[in-house]
Amino acid sequence: MELTINHQIRFFDPAPNSLADLLQIELSDKTQGVAVALNNRVIPKDDWSKTHLQSSDQILLITATQGG
Repeated sequence: MELTINHQIRFFDPAPNSLADLLQIELSDKTQGVAVALNNRVIPKDDWSKTHLQSSDQILLITATQGG
């Protein structure tokens, strides 16, 4: 499966079944402070496990950082 994550094309085999599965691969369990947009639509964290992915989806991962 081909997905674009933060403007970079990535290939997955086997393909992740859901957005939650993809985040497990990409971020391990570090999802605190993460926001996700799928095809320019923000997906609430409660919906990650029920949001299915399709080839050519565009995903934007934003992680909050602390600084000052």
